[in-house]
Amino acid sequence: MKLSFYLNFAMNAIKKNKKTYGPYILTSSGMVMMFYIIRYLIQMPSMETIPGGESIAMMLNFGSFVLALFALIFLFYTHSFLMKQRQKEYGLYNMLGMGKKHLSILLAWETIIIFVISICLGLFSGFLLSKMNELLLIQFMDGTINYNLTMNLSAVIYTFIVFIPIFVLIFIKSWFSILKMNTITLMKSEQIGEKPPKANYVFGIVGLILLAIAYYIALSIESPLIALAWFFIAVSLVIIATYLLFISGSVVLCKILQKNKNYYYQKNHFVSVSSMSYRMKRNGAGLASICVLSTMVIVMMMGAGSLYFGKEYSLNERYPYDFSLSFYDENEVFYKQEVDALLKEQNVNPINLKKYSIASTTGLFENGKLILDSTQVNEANAQTMDNVANIYLISLDSYNVSMNKNEVLEDNEILMHCVRTSYNDDSISLEDGTKWVIKKQVDDMLTSGEAAMNIIPSIFMVVKDINPVINCFNSQLDEQYPCFIKYKYEFDTHLSKEKQFQLNEILYNHLRNLSIEYNSPFSLEFKEQERSEFYSIFGGIFFLAIFLMIIFVAATVLIIYYKQISEGYEDRNRFEIMRKVGMKDEDIRKSINSQMLTIFFLPLIMAALHVTFAFPIVQKLLAMFNLRNVTLSLIVTGICIFIFGLFYVIVYKITSNVYYDIVSGHKQ
Repeated sequence: MKLSFYLNFAMNAIKKNKKTYGPYILTSSGMVMMFYIIRYLIQMPSMETIPGGESIAMMLNFGSFVLALFALIFLFYTHSFLMKQRQKEYGLYNMLGMGKKHLSILLAWETIIIFVISICLGLFSGFLLSKMNELLLIQFMDGTINYNLTMNLSAVIYTFIVFIPIFVLIFIKSWFSILKMNTITLMKSEQIGEKPPKANYVFGIVGLILLAIAYYIALSIESPLIALAWFFIAVSLVIIATYLLFISGSVVLCKILQKNKNYYYQKNHFVSVSSMSYRMKRNGAGLASICVLSTMVIVMMMGAGSLYFGKEYSLNERYPYDFSLSFYDENEVFYKQEVDALLKEQNVNPINLKKYSIASTTGLFENGKLILDSTQVNEANAQTMDNVANIYLISLDSYNVSMNKNEVLEDNEILMHCVRTSYNDDSISLEDGTKWVIKKQVDDMLTSGEAAMNIIPSIFMVVKDINPVINCFNSQLDEQYPCFIKYKYEFDTHLSKEKQFQLNEILYNHLRNLSIEYNSPFSLEFKEQERSEFYSIFGGIFFLAIFLMIIFVAATVLIIYYKQISEGYEDRNRFEIMRKVGMKDEDIRKSINSQMLTIFFLPLIMAALHVTFAFPIVQKLLAMFNLRNVTLSLIVTGICIFIFGLFYVIVYKITSNVYYDIVSGHKQ
């Protein structure tokens, strides 16, 4: 046969099956478009000039890898629906004289046509929408907008490199599925039911155990660093458990409903339950996929939304004051006098002024003992990441003056304040036998941007005299990394943004000259200057999350759509038989609603349950970004679940109508 024959045959086959091929082609084109856009954004020229652009480029690069992997898995998954619908057609071609070789050539041409359409449509759409996405990303990152529209050749090459192998693998998989099936199997593929898994109760028990373990991990972890290490383990357990529970649960549910004669032998339930029994394993796997994707979408929405709308809170946690100066030698009195004089000269009245001394190091807590040996601390930090904390020493005078307190301590007493951890012993001892009794744990402490910035927990120790404690610490610390006093001078102003930048420049130049003259280092943190990079990174994260979320939402919709389409064609003959024995269209609609309501909202309910138990561990991860506003996260989570639930209902309504049109024969 001529190649033109196969080409025309393949094009006609795609046109004839446009109801199933249309969404698949749109999805593959969308994947191509999204991948091109994300590669375009990584290499856009303005990325180099945006504060935090390098970090965002790394995140987008990771996002492109996730998108490529997801495209491979999802296109494989959705193409299996197409092959399921086409198997009877291929069987008919085989009976009419087409051998497996000819079917393979036909399949190859179909794959090539879909690839060409997807690439052309995807790259064209990506080219048109790339600038809009660039402007959106720059808007989120508070960067400078460039309106030049260009096609990125490198992004095009990357797109071909990723999607050519994907379509080749899809063809190979489809080819093998045709080769291993005979003509009779192909012709009767729609009429072959599924046997329930023999170990369905075992699957269910294992699934419950894995889910319980995952939920326990999410609820029990306190440290954000440990939460990061265990998050992906918990996610993997939830995914496996979800599939096991839905596959086994669909079998058990069907058996329970069939044994309930009062329920089963009703015209609204008989056909729906028998239809579910007909495809138990596939039905469970499809519902599990919908549940997993729904959970991913909601978690991404709640995490990214909390970060973006809580970015000001997070910024204030990291930079609690407009200006924060640090001095590192005993000339701090002179420096503070210089700063006071300069502020007076500039007619600036500092607000919330804090002047205090603080020292810091890192230690390992074990049974009431503080270990400062760097080797043991690093080993614990690398292996368990548990019981390691930053230690901040503050003098009692600094604490009382800054916090407006009147605490009194003996030489061997301390006040303690814990951040992102807890300490339950009543004393702290060093390895040399030095011991401090914890007089009490206080609820409020000097606001420290450093403690907010650090991933590992922090413990503040207020001591009567800071110098003897520092000497005691240094006797056990590595000489290269001693503990030393840092003198802090922090304040807010009522100045406008422009005047704050002017004051920052004056302060920095004056202190730099003093530093050179007296060979004394200093540091200056200016909140407004850090705001741009801070907002840029958070905006980039939010943009990437929205980008991936759109992909996952589209995948969820497509799985639901194909599930309804494939099941509609399988159930059409059964409903046709029931119509012949007197079943009316109204009864068909009620039966369909019974089937949908019995199982269709289970994924949404299960996803909401997953999100509820995931909330604590997600909150720990958000704490790594200095976001510990639980109220904000709860509000965002509730809104996300409501929005997705409403969207899910709309999709259910639309796709159930498609299912009804197929089984009722209204649209052939």
